[in-house]
Amino acid sequence: MGGVRLAFTVTVLTLTLHTHAAPHSKAVRSEPPQHTAGDVGPLPPEVLAALQRAKVPSENFHVMVVDTHANSTPRLSHQAQVRVNPASLMKLATTIAALDTLGPAFVWRTPVYVEGPVRDGVLQGNVYVRGSGDPRLGVERLWLLMRRIQGLGIQKIQGDIVLDRSAFDVPPRDAASFDGEPLRPYNAAPDALLLNFKSLLIQLVPDRAANVARIQVEPPLAGVQFPANVPLSNGDCNDYRSSLRADWTDPTRIRFTGSYPAVCGEKIWPIAYAAPQLFAPRAVAGMWQQLGGQLSGQVREGSVPTNLQAIFSVESASLAETIRDINKYSNNVMAQQVFLTLSQQQRGVGSYDASREVMQRWWRERVGGDVPTFDNGSGLSRDERISAQALARLLQVAWASPTMPELMSSLPMTGLDGTMKRSKAQASAHLKTGSLRDVAGIAGFVDTASGKRLVVVAVLHHANANAARPALDAIIDWASQQP
Repeated sequence: MGGVRLAFTVTVLTLTLHTHAAPHSKAVRSEPPQHTAGDVGPLPPEVLAALQRAKVPSENFHVMVVDTHANSTPRLSHQAQVRVNPASLMKLATTIAALDTLGPAFVWRTPVYVEGPVRDGVLQGNVYVRGSGDPRLGVERLWLLMRRIQGLGIQKIQGDIVLDRSAFDVPPRDAASFDGEPLRPYNAAPDALLLNFKSLLIQLVPDRAANVARIQVEPPLAGVQFPANVPLSNGDCNDYRSSLRADWTDPTRIRFTGSYPAVCGEKIWPIAYAAPQLFAPRAVAGMWQQLGGQLSGQVREGSVPTNLQAIFSVESASLAETIRDINKYSNNVMAQQVFLTLSQQQRGVGSYDASREVMQRWWRERVGGDVPTFDNGSGLSRDERISAQALARLLQVAWASPTMPELMSSLPMTGLDGTMKRSKAQASAHLKTGSLRDVAGIAGFVDTASGKRLVVVAVLHHANANAARPALDAIIDWASQQP
C-alpha cells in the first residue's frame, strides 16, 4: 500500500487550526483584574505575568480548577461562568456524549450490496455501497472494500457502482465559508460516505540524478491528471508549497508551475480536493481501475433497493479508538461525523438539528446546569458557546463514568503527543486543546505532586490569545502544585 497511505492519518490530523475568527476581545486596560460573581481566589502571579506580556486583560481569561468529584468547591475560579466560544474544546462534549450513549465498542459498518448474477467474472447489474458515517474510511480500507468485491469473482461490472449517502442529511456547504481556506483538510464537510477526508496526499520525492521531484498521489482519482514530476530547485524549505505554485483551477487537471526545493527531502502534502462533491465517485472509480477492475457504467449517487441484502460490510475502528484521533489531533470532520451519528443512531438519519437536540437532552439528563450552545460538535464554529464552569462539570461527570479510561487515553499528554506535544508545562496532564485565531484553551485532568488529579479548564478569548499561551502552561503547573 505504500508509506503515503500509512502516513495519512497523522499527517492530516496534525494540521494546526488557526482560523480567522472575528475578534471577541476587549481593549487592553491597566486597571486591576475584574471579577464576577462566583470567582474563587486570585489568578496566580505567573499567570498574570504571562497575560500582561501578551497584553491580554485578565477578564479575557476564563479558568476553573476543581477536584474531580462533583459538588466540590473550586480551588480557582475566574470568569468561569461567562459563556465563550470554546473552539475545539467542544469536542469533549461530543466525544463524552458518544462514549456515554453509543459505548466505546461502537463501530460503523459500510455494507456492500450486489444486484444481479455473476457469470465468468462479469456482474450483470450494479454494486451498491452504503455509507453509515464512518469517520475514518481511508485509502487502505477503500482498497480492501474493492478487493473484497473482486473476491466475489467480479472483475467487470456490467452496470454502475452506486454510492448511498442517505444516512446523513447535511446541507451543501462552501468549504471556504469558515476562513477562506477551502483546500485545508480541516474544512472538509461531513458525509455519510466520507472517503479519505475528501483529501489527497501528495508525496514528493527528490530524484537528484534526474533533477526532479517524483510525484505520487493517493488515492487515485479517475479522470484527474497529475504531473509525474516537478523540477528541483536550490532554495530553502521554509515554504515549499508556495514554491510549487500549484494550480487547482481545473479539478480534472492539477498543475505545478513552480519547483520543489531539493533540500526539503521527502514531503507529504495533504490537500482537500477542489471539487469535494466529486471526490467519492472519482476515488471509487480510480481505486477500482487501479486494481484492474472494469466498469461499463459509472460511479453515481443513489439508493440501495429495499429488497437487497448486504453481501459483506467493512467495519471501522471502535469508537474508543476513533476518539483518540479526534481528541489527540483535534480532527474537525471526524468530530462532526460522530456528532451526526448521535442522531443517526436514534432517528435513522443524522442531521445537525437532530444532533443538537440529542446533545441538549443528554446534557440536561447527565450533566445539568447551563446547557451549552451546540452547532456542529467540533468547535469549528462561530456559534458554539460554553463556560469554563460547564466544561469542568462535564469533566467531573466523565471522571465518574465507566468510560473514563477511554476518554483519558484519548487526550493529549503534556509535552508528549498530539496537540500538547509542544507544551512547555512541566506537569503531567491529559488535556484537550482548543485554538482559533482569537481563542486558545485547554481542558482536562492535571496530576498533582501528591498523586491527586484535578479538573482544569482555561480559555483565553482575545485577539492576542495565541500570544498568551504561556498563561495556559502556567495554570497547568500551578494546578500540579496544589496540595
